[in-house]
Amino acid sequence: MTAQIPLPGAPLQHFVSTAPFDPMSIEEMTDAQAKVHLASQLKLMWWKFKRHRIALASGIFLLVLYGMIIIAEFLAPYNLHTRNVDFIHSPPQRLHLFKDGNFVGPFVYGRELKVDMASLRRVYTDNKNDVQLIRFFCRGDDYRFWGLVQSNIHFVCPAKGGQMYLLGTDRLGRDVLSRIIYGARISLTIGLIGITISFVLGIIIGGLAGYHGGVFDLLVQRVIEVLQSLPSLPLWMALAAIMPVTWSPILIYFGITIILGMLDWTGLARSVRSKLLALREEDYVLAAQLMGAKSSRIIGRHLVPGFMSHLIATATISIPGMILGETALSFLGLGLRPPITSWGILLTEARSVSVIVFYPWLLFPMVPVILVILAFNFLGDGLRDAADPYR
Repeated sequence: MTAQIPLPGAPLQHFVSTAPFDPMSIEEMTDAQAKVHLASQLKLMWWKFKRHRIALASGIFLLVLYGMIIIAEFLAPYNLHTRNVDFIHSPPQRLHLFKDGNFVGPFVYGRELKVDMASLRRVYTDNKNDVQLIRFFCRGDDYRFWGLVQSNIHFVCPAKGGQMYLLGTDRLGRDVLSRIIYGARISLTIGLIGITISFVLGIIIGGLAGYHGGVFDLLVQRVIEVLQSLPSLPLWMALAAIMPVTWSPILIYFGITIILGMLDWTGLARSVRSKLLALREEDYVLAAQLMGAKSSRIIGRHLVPGFMSHLIATATISIPGMILGETALSFLGLGLRPPITSWGILLTEARSVSVIVFYPWLLFPMVPVILVILAFNFLGDGLRDAADPYR
């Protein structure tokens, strides 16, 4: 049947198909192509993120760390406050698996203490005849799990009547490894709580400034410029020094967290403002306004989700700054105070040069700080690349 040619000036016939839309009918696609074309944005980001090996490894590392802080009491060989006055400033013990060519299992050698009368220093020597096997899933020091449940079960314990100080001890004879594990709970959570406060302030203030503009936007930008012009460390010190010394350790913890969160919102607020200035002129925003949607709904339901991936990447980069801020304040004696333990408080043991020279293992709390900062930065790079459609 030949198609009829319409007469000049006659309207063209228009056909509308009522059949369900089949994306595969547009063109012949392989299974791999169809998988990509029909994938959601979140799935595309995940596929792209997996190709960033360092970012993926960093994410797994951080997940393991945050999982460890949930069971810190169980993982730590000793209680946070357990002291052994016979092993003050004891250097780290080496972990062994073989004895005289035979596999024995993980063990450490017992130690003998001597005092060097010339320098009045404690000298610890390994006793090769005293093999102390390390125990797993064992009973050791008593503790209260999250301050609620009494228990004494540990993942790893020293031999009965023995010692196991894999990272040495401090000036009070407390195990440095156990205190690092306990301190991770404070140092890691303070970044999450702080970034939550920063996000709430940054999105609300920056969103309103970018969406409405005008005098409010002008005032917000001037306030941000003033805050960003102030030196961070002196400002942290000044605000931390305001907190009364009579406050309990938990109040000081939340006070430091609020301070870090309230000072870190400025960069995020400017980022949100710049995004909303570009998006508020879009047609879907005008449609929402004509339908009577409120500003809060337009910002929260239509504008912010459009660059949520950028906000997630920004968060992973901001958390390390808060961890470093808490570490710096605690190291200077203006942040958290005992009995709360964080990596910054542990580093206060190494403020003296002489202590670093004679007891360098007291700097071990600096290692997890460095690893966490690097992991968050690599994770942020991977998330930013995965969320960027032009990379």
